[in-house]
Amino acid sequence: MTSSAALTGKHFMLGDAAIAEGAIAAGCRFFGGYPITPSTETAERMATRLPQVGGTFMQMEDELGSMAVILGAAWAGHKTMTATSGPGFSLMAENLGLGIITETPTVICNVQRAAPSTGLPTLVAQGDMMQARWGSHGHYEIIAVVPWSVQECFDITIRAFNLAERYRTPVLIMADAEVGHLIERLEIPDAADIEIWDRKRPTGPKDQYKSFEVGDDLIPPMASAGEGYRVFCESLTHDERGYPETTAEAHQQLVGRLVEKIRMHRFDIYDYEEQDVDGADVVVVSYGISARISVRAIALARERGIKVGSLRLKTVWPFPEERIRELSNRIKGFVVPEINLGQMVLEVQRCSLDSCGVVSVPHAGGEIHDPEQILEAIVKAHEGKAPTRAELVASGE
Repeated sequence: MTSSAALTGKHFMLGDAAIAEGAIAAGCRFFGGYPITPSTETAERMATRLPQVGGTFMQMEDELGSMAVILGAAWAGHKTMTATSGPGFSLMAENLGLGIITETPTVICNVQRAAPSTGLPTLVAQGDMMQARWGSHGHYEIIAVVPWSVQECFDITIRAFNLAERYRTPVLIMADAEVGHLIERLEIPDAADIEIWDRKRPTGPKDQYKSFEVGDDLIPPMASAGEGYRVFCESLTHDERGYPETTAEAHQQLVGRLVEKIRMHRFDIYDYEEQDVDGADVVVVSYGISARISVRAIALARERGIKVGSLRLKTVWPFPEERIRELSNRIKGFVVPEINLGQMVLEVQRCSLDSCGVVSVPHAGGEIHDPEQILEAIVKAHEGKAPTRAELVASGE
């Protein structure tokens, strides 16, 4: 399928606005949200653009309602999204779990700011990365993508919708305030060149449809309410019809499938960009605005003769553990800069072999790193002074 609403051409655009344009190009025709810095510009853009393409913008009373309304609109057959920041994302967590257990395709954009609580509303952070993974209660898998430029705000938003539709699940866009508020060149391709995925639709008799009946790919076809199918959608543990079945056996079957449908497709979901990792002694693992700062730090390290590579995460969940483990077998150490006090670095440590060092470059938020901080960490890893996982375990850290 192609999009007929893409704003084709070259633009100078805000990152938040590019997220809105990516959503529209992907086929999103319903936005439910509540304004919150630094994501408000996405909502404002959608309020203007959606009516122009036959869509609906709905400002809700709060973020709880915002998450609920986009789930409902998705069951009515629409591609839907919302945009928020940390405090609003916290309020959305319960209904995020509802979206996961009901396998509702939708997109939630979190333009991160310094936290906790109200924190620094207009200033940058990347402190919601673990909340993205475990913010709702229970055990589940999540898909989360992260842009580092205005162009990627557009491109990755399209990918987020495609992932949501393909795997019938909520997908998170973990942007940050600096990327969201960048103004950069954006090139939107012709609509025919934009790849669009749509959800798998039922093909059998309508009176025999079961809302959660799956095949080998573990992804159930999805009918829309009002099409004549017998649609039953339940937040309780349910059987393939969608009817409540509150037994341990049914719960194991349902939750096991929800987890496995992401894990079995993880190699298709993984998305990262590598540069100069072959032959490198040190690899910088970064994402979002921190990855842009890392470019300068890597250049400075190379001026000193250090062999440095880069692995930039474009999908953070599921985490590309196999690739990290493979790289850890042939380098001295990883360096992980992020605007939090150490979140994704824990995944790098978890996936690394015991012989590989890992250096965290934390920042509590409010501003971006100085490249010299990342350079110092690269030098430390190159000199073999980075603690390994085995050393961290032995020290109790």
